[in-house]
Parts: sequence; structure tokens; C-alpha cells
Amino acid sequence: MKNLKPIRNELEYQSVLDEISYLIDHEPDPGSKKGDRFEILLILVEAYEAKHYAIAHPDPIEAIKFRMEQAGLKPKDLQPMIGGLNRVYEILNRKRPLTLKMIWNLHTGLGIPAESLIQQAVDLEAA
Repeated sequence: MKNLKPIRNELEYQSVLDEISYLIDHEPDPGSKKGDRFEILLILVEAYEAKHYAIAHPDPIEAIKFRMEQAGLKPKDLQPMIGGLNRVYEILNRKRPLTLKMIWNLHTGLGIPAESLIQQAVDLEAA
């Protein structure tokens, strides 16, 4: 059994994935030496992937539309969070940026991560 160390490159990453795959197939007992090693390897892979394979936040408008679809909401249902129906359509059609108040209302009202909604301001400035 190799000593545990941080994953620093793709070769080490693949080697750890191979070991994890083996341990998954052979189900080590929790709390055993192999079980503890398995848990530590998973933590190392998670840290490496977070650093090298970060997943970008979804587009804010797409996040709103997805949440609307999930909850069966119509544009009129967003009025309490965004404003008048014309304002809702301007937001959904990317004609107007989200304000901080809208972002907060959508975050608290629909549970959309604020990080996803804030992204729009950066995108509009770059355009």
C-alpha cells in the first residue's frame, strides 16, 4: 500500500482513481485501514477535481428558466421577485440585467444560488 500524499498531476490522479475503483469493487469495511484509506483517497480526489475541473455556474437566465420549469411557474409568477410583467420578460429575454434586489428575491424566493444569478452582471459588462 502506497503512502498517501496530495495529488499533483494527471498521472497521480489517474493512479488514485484506479485504486478507488479497486476499493469500490472490493468494499472495504468502514473504520478498517482499507476503509480509512478509501475515504482519504476520495477526499484527495475531490480536492484535486475542485481545483482542476471546476464546474462553472449556469447562465443566470437559464437557471431561472430551469427553476420555473421545475416548479411549473409562469412569467407572471416572477412578478413579486422581479417587478411588472414587462420587466419579467425583459429579464427573461436578456434585454435588462438583474438588479441586486432581483437577485436577492430570486435567491430567497426560488432557491437559485446567488452565485449563479450574480454572474450576469459580469457577462453584461464584458459584452
